[in-house]
Amino acid sequence: MSINATNSGTPRELIPAGNYIARCYQMIEIGTVTEFVMGKTVQAKKVRIGWELPTELKIFKQENGEQPLVISKEYTLSMNEKANLRKDLKSWRGKDFTEDEAKCFDITKLIGAACMLNVIHKPKVSDPNSVYEQVAGITPMPKGMKAPSQINKNFILSYDSFDQELFNSLPDFIKTKMQGSLEFDSMKNPHSKTLVDSNGQDELINDLPF
Repeated sequence: MSINATNSGTPRELIPAGNYIARCYQMIEIGTVTEFVMGKTVQAKKVRIGWELPTELKIFKQENGEQPLVISKEYTLSMNEKANLRKDLKSWRGKDFTEDEAKCFDITKLIGAACMLNVIHKPKVSDPNSVYEQVAGITPMPKGMKAPSQINKNFILSYDSFDQELFNSLPDFIKTKMQGSLEFDSMKNPHSKTLVDSNGQDELINDLPF
């Protein structure tokens, strides 16, 4: 008698490559995680930003009716001039940040903001025959064009005001990454003495390919 484990799941349908009207609706503070990058072990604070595509609707569950396709991108939470977050925000707003603006920028201000997203497909490094979707570019809405109203509710999850229900609703891969962060450990173990050297982190971020 055998007990066989199988993979009968249906692969998730990718968003077709192209340019889309989008609205930012989601902000997830992943926290400070350890990664192996370019032969080095580094610590970097991560955030995940999510957008809905209000013109691309699909029925995922009959009881919910049509819902917009969504896509997200993970960033190192840094406004260093070399950081991808700053580069994408610069492209989104159509101008760079002043040094004063870049010293401290509250990214939750992006919630509800409209933009154009360029979505591309890329092969996975581990399996070139398998592809995934990626946000390759963010630009302002063309002059005279208006984005449809936001459909999804705002979704902001941070350690300052942690919402367990929101956390439970996340995909497992995001929950697992958050659970491996210094902030999650400090929240669950308030007497932990783990500290993050923000100055050292900034130096490491400069070398990140992200």
